[in-house]
Amino acid sequence: MLYEEAIDYLYTRLPMFTRDGASAFKKDLSNSLRLCAALGDPHRQFKSIHIAGTNGKGSTSHMLAAILQLAGYKTGLYTSPHLVDFRERIRINGVPIPKQEVAGFVDRSRSLVEEIQPSFFELTMVMAFAYFARENVDIAVVETGLGGRLDSTNIIIPLFSVITNIGYDHMAMLGNTLPEIAAEKAGIIKPEVPVIVGERQEEVSGVFDRAAAERQSVLTYAAEQWQPVSQQRGEAYQEIEVVHRNDGEHFRYALDLMGSYQARNLPGVLQAVTELRRQGYAIAEPDVSAALKQVQQLTGLRGRWETLSTRPLVICDTGHNEDGWREVLANIRATPHAALHLVIGVMRDKDLSHMLPLLPAHGRYYFCQVDMPRALPAVELLEQAQGYGLSGSAFPGVMPALQAAKTQAQEADLIFVGGSTFVVADLLASHDTGADGN
Repeated sequence: MLYEEAIDYLYTRLPMFTRDGASAFKKDLSNSLRLCAALGDPHRQFKSIHIAGTNGKGSTSHMLAAILQLAGYKTGLYTSPHLVDFRERIRINGVPIPKQEVAGFVDRSRSLVEEIQPSFFELTMVMAFAYFARENVDIAVVETGLGGRLDSTNIIIPLFSVITNIGYDHMAMLGNTLPEIAAEKAGIIKPEVPVIVGERQEEVSGVFDRAAAERQSVLTYAAEQWQPVSQQRGEAYQEIEVVHRNDGEHFRYALDLMGSYQARNLPGVLQAVTELRRQGYAIAEPDVSAALKQVQQLTGLRGRWETLSTRPLVICDTGHNEDGWREVLANIRATPHAALHLVIGVMRDKDLSHMLPLLPAHGRYYFCQVDMPRALPAVELLEQAQGYGLSGSAFPGVMPALQAAKTQAQEADLIFVGGSTFVVADLLASHDTGADGN
């Protein structure tokens, strides 16, 4: 089987949440366990860190992987979804899984697929675990796909777990209240396995307190250990100064991830480093500083307040729920610009009644849709946006919308592209191949 054939098989043969929505989400772990059992239980053959949360888990995963990698550990990284290349999901020391590994795994697994009928996510997760086990990684950073309790990745027993924050997203599957969503995320807490929660949110902290107590897991709120005290953005890096509350020591880090929201993710990363050191991992402070300065280079992370071009400034971000949009808008306000142009597309299952009221009425909107069944048609998005006083036009795809924005924009303007991970994925795929004409 060739790589292209394997990818086609994965996309056409297996149910995918990104394409099919809730119908592709398996509400138990049986498929994952059966797949792993058939392959010799690879998930038990390497050490891991498990990361969940509504927003920030991708950035946190990549920052931790970069730190471990620079500290000299052979580090696996499993994340989702990918933006441009399927192989982004599975990396060792920042290098994507080789094409022949993907093709070989899919070829060998076809009889298992016919027998077990797994989802796309279940099979690709097991592919990652088998690859990490065979390559003898020292440790793997594993990001949940959706939720936690019933997420396919929840078959691992990690060294510790990290939960970044809780917000409204995927309510049809996780619950309609923050405590209900938090309970699903808290499902990754394992008996006697430490857990780090990014910040104490009063609405949901009791959920984590109870879950940790029931499972005799040591719970630490990272923001109560590490407090950001200043944040300054330069051209290539942002500097965040934090103080360790226990001893008052100050640390200053330069991050190549430019979103202001990284100040909320950083305490969880630093507390995870503290826990790794407690468990015997040798991580020098210079390695932490150096890794945070080159996360994108070390891990390939993209789409987090990423600048694609200047004059006019074009920036994209994968924030796609209410909390994500609040952070995006804070970044927009902090970015000097004249007029604001927004290229926006969303999925059908997003609650627009929470998102659209946040968007600035003074912006010029270019509503678009990606080519997948879950995408909300641009015309429908425009109609709903007009009900909130937003003006703009509808376009059949991301690139036509961006081209229209560039035609309208002046050199001092800002063009923001986002609303969905898949809008950013389309943008980056076209940008990397030069399809936008630049």
